[in-house]
Amino acid sequence: MFIAVSGTLSAGKSEVVRYLSFQGFTLVSINASQENGAVQNGHSAENGSNGTTKLKQASSDLGQMIFGSFDSLLDHVTENWRSNFVLSHIDDVEMLKALQKRPFFLHLSIDAPLNLRFQRHELKMGTQALSRSLFIEQSDDLLFNASNPLIEINNQAHIKVINTSTSLKDLYIKLSELDLLNQERLRPTWDAYFMRLADLAALRSNCMKRRVGCVIVKDNRVVATGYNGTPRHLTNCNEGGLQ
Repeated sequence: MFIAVSGTLSAGKSEVVRYLSFQGFTLVSINASQENGAVQNGHSAENGSNGTTKLKQASSDLGQMIFGSFDSLLDHVTENWRSNFVLSHIDDVEMLKALQKRPFFLHLSIDAPLNLRFQRHELKMGTQALSRSLFIEQSDDLLFNASNPLIEINNQAHIKVINTSTSLKDLYIKLSELDLLNQERLRPTWDAYFMRLADLAALRSNCMKRRVGCVIVKDNRVVATGYNGTPRHLTNCNEGGLQ
């Protein structure tokens, strides 16, 4: 599983990553200064498949792997898709689109009330903290900048967490209750899959009272789909056929 985390300033992204590291996830990140390789756990090694990924020394309490480019990161997690990885900050729309094509990818966003986020920022940074107005300005710039609006990235998350927790323990309990490692988040059960097809079929409904969709299934195979509406050769309800 590969989980990417996005979120607003001081919403708790780092703590989500820390929680996942406790669950056995390896932190991965991108640093353009690292050429053709990754840094991992203080040791260097060649990638056995193509020899281009070199593992060098990294100073990280989470044992992170640092890649020189997004492509090299994506290649590594794809080749090792049975392992668990977490990307701490995703702030690029094109990067997100590439990740969404991977069936082992899960996107989690985290947010919190602005005032609470500023309090956390002050507590963390101390005398180096930004003023309230500058913090708000930077937060808005991240959310609404023209090239990579964070709000657009967050809105596409599979899981959205609102972190109003007042302690790390509360946040970790909330994350634990989400059961992030549940494989059904990546590949739904048969029932969930067929119900999603029924929801999709309902979009074709032309009844003005309610939408109804159905799927007829035998031995986990779709026999037919349908939706409510008017009979053939009659004017559809949404075209004035039902008075």
